[in-house]
Amino acid sequence: MPKDGGIGASTKRREDLRFLNGKGRYTDDINLRGQAYAWFVRSPVAHGTLNSVDTAAAAGMPGVLRVFTGADFEGIGGLPCGWQVTDKHGNPMLEPAHPVLAQGKVRHVGDPIAVVVAETEAQARDAAEAVAFDIDELPAVIDMKAAVQDGAPLVHDDIGSNLCYDWGFVEENKAAVEEAFAKADHVTTLELVNQRLVPNAMEPRVAVGDYDPWTDHHTLYTTSQNPHVIRLLMGAFVLGIPEHKLRVVAPDVGGGFGSKIFHYAEEAFCTYAAKQLERPVKWTAQRSESFITDAHGRDHVTTIQLALDKEGHFQALRTDTYANMGAYLSTFAPSVPTWLHGTLMAGNYKTPLIYVNVKAVFTNTVPVDAYRGAGRPEATFQLERVIDKAAREMGIDPIEIRRRNFIQPDEFPYQTPVAVEYDTGNYQATMDKLIEIADLSGFEKRLAESKARGKLRGLGVNCYIEACGIAPSNLVGQLGARAGLYESATVRVNATGSISVFTGSHSHGQGHETAFPQVVAEMIGIDASQVEIVHGDTSNTPMGMGTYGSRSLAVGGSALVKATNKIIDKAKKIAAHLLEASEADIELKDGKFSVAGTDKEVDWAGVTLAAYVPHNYPLEELEPGLEETAFYDPSNFTYPAGAYACEVEVDPDTGKVTIESFAAADDFGNIVNPMIVDGQVHGGLGQGIGQALLEGAAYDENGQLISGSYMDYAMPRASDVPFYKVDHSCATPCTHNPLGVKGCGEAGAIGSPPAVVNAVVDALARAGHDITHIDMPLSPSRVWAAMQQ
Repeated sequence: MPKDGGIGASTKRREDLRFLNGKGRYTDDINLRGQAYAWFVRSPVAHGTLNSVDTAAAAGMPGVLRVFTGADFEGIGGLPCGWQVTDKHGNPMLEPAHPVLAQGKVRHVGDPIAVVVAETEAQARDAAEAVAFDIDELPAVIDMKAAVQDGAPLVHDDIGSNLCYDWGFVEENKAAVEEAFAKADHVTTLELVNQRLVPNAMEPRVAVGDYDPWTDHHTLYTTSQNPHVIRLLMGAFVLGIPEHKLRVVAPDVGGGFGSKIFHYAEEAFCTYAAKQLERPVKWTAQRSESFITDAHGRDHVTTIQLALDKEGHFQALRTDTYANMGAYLSTFAPSVPTWLHGTLMAGNYKTPLIYVNVKAVFTNTVPVDAYRGAGRPEATFQLERVIDKAAREMGIDPIEIRRRNFIQPDEFPYQTPVAVEYDTGNYQATMDKLIEIADLSGFEKRLAESKARGKLRGLGVNCYIEACGIAPSNLVGQLGARAGLYESATVRVNATGSISVFTGSHSHGQGHETAFPQVVAEMIGIDASQVEIVHGDTSNTPMGMGTYGSRSLAVGGSALVKATNKIIDKAKKIAAHLLEASEADIELKDGKFSVAGTDKEVDWAGVTLAAYVPHNYPLEELEPGLEETAFYDPSNFTYPAGAYACEVEVDPDTGKVTIESFAAADDFGNIVNPMIVDGQVHGGLGQGIGQALLEGAAYDENGQLISGSYMDYAMPRASDVPFYKVDHSCATPCTHNPLGVKGCGEAGAIGSPPAVVNAVVDALARAGHDITHIDMPLSPSRVWAAMQQ
């Protein structure tokens, strides 16, 4: 292994040196000469007719350059949706317009009405208060089930319904599922809510638009997980800017978790306004603004039913879900409760028949889209909660009922009844490892200790599987995706042997600048310190889809491997020429090319120098230089899986839940950097525990977000989470990508919420309470109220 760390080394993240020293370069750190500042005027009501906007007073205030309204964007495209879903009748979803600035109507609190651009941010903010608007407030619809009833207020009058689509999957299974339920020995039914969450990345969103009138060239600096996608969506569908005239730059990004995938109105506005004013325009979100502008996550209401035989074997599963879209369709919102959710309802189990129904609904709330896990946490929560309830009803140990239904190692590849095919896995092994690292044999002793202190102790277990690296492009295209889902890499070898890798992936906390060089270093046999990663700028990176869905290594890393293999193939030809040998006899090891069976060799730097100083070079066969590009389009998802255990204590007097221990046994396939993987799992567990116990976006009946600040929205703190026990030794490598990796970034957030809820329900059941479910977040008041029933 290279001394600076190749594949499998827990190399410290090189990017952390600048982050921890305050030297990161985030979008808000970018200040351009002559820039002006934008301040958005947003709707204070959730639903209303926008009769007029009077900008005269604001326009005359000090420093104001211009005040923009929806009228300035007439004839300009609205924000596009990147995925079209077809309903169970074969009809396309209803797809209302999403203007950059409100036109004719406001549809949620925070909907932008006008924007003041001024010399300073303070001047823009002051002038924004002088913008007068006349809104006739209309009844707001917040509850999803109420929204689809006859006579409900319409969020979008022009489409005539609040039902975006009614999706059934797999529709041809429906009759067989009904028959299986009719014949089942036992049926478990559970109604649950997967509550709305606010992503709350550490770095708020920022957009800086710039325009060069002499070249007609636009530049947008933005906090994005996928700058190439923003360039495509904004340029082609909103502002009509040719891609060669539009550069999108995403520098360091302080967390995204999905909320920075999407194309937002502020990006389009700043780009547009910069041209109108012929000077840079900058907008920085206030934290309270982020609560009502950044896409929210989750927000499903579900009834799930599980049919079992008398031994506890799963016979069939059916779900009925209402999924909130909010007031508009965000970029990938329609795909989350359908293709990223319905396809995962088989979980780790051999359920022969499954039917999933999803009704996507428009309401007068902030748009909802992908948030860490995106559909898979919702599927896992439903499935693992109903399995736990079934085990309790049938008197079967919760681990045993799962083992009885696991897909077995010799059954892979396994075709599920919900379209996807798992290529590999070993769910028995991860469960065995979980029992070991969680010390479940010692639970009874810990239970007695808690009881002696007057506390209720509970144990919750669950399993999860997720689909990462959404693929392949031709399949998702048939399912409604309006973009390819490949990834790209350009590997540029310099004359002295150092390497620059230009990737279409983008890092917002995943450690690409450390892990990607480990892959290249391992393949060539050089120090990882000789490899740099370049990303986030559409002007110097190949077209790529960015980072989300745990795709960085599985898709982006695979593109990197393909490009590096091209480099190695050409370098072997050069080495063969230098060593006067056959290319077939050339071997590469530890950064040296040698002739098999001899002591003849040339080092990596000798070959790379020859590529750029071709004095002794096979010019008749090869071009000079050493640079290659590759695009990788996966043939399948990858399928990380695992088993989690949580132990809680519940205070019977207050209902307060304390997590005493948490263990996670994950199968991520091959591991490039174990330390980074541990960190990703830790972060995901923290977010999942936050959802289980603390977080939840709440609206009142008028559509006001009453949890619109950290005073009312409870984020997890260090004291809310335990020290975790994590393990990823039970690896079954992915069979269809060159690294054998599966993805790890979302696992913790997927598997932890049901583990926590299962543990709390177990604690209450052991104390004699007949409680089968409590909706998240399991706040002290909710738990206490449940115990009083």
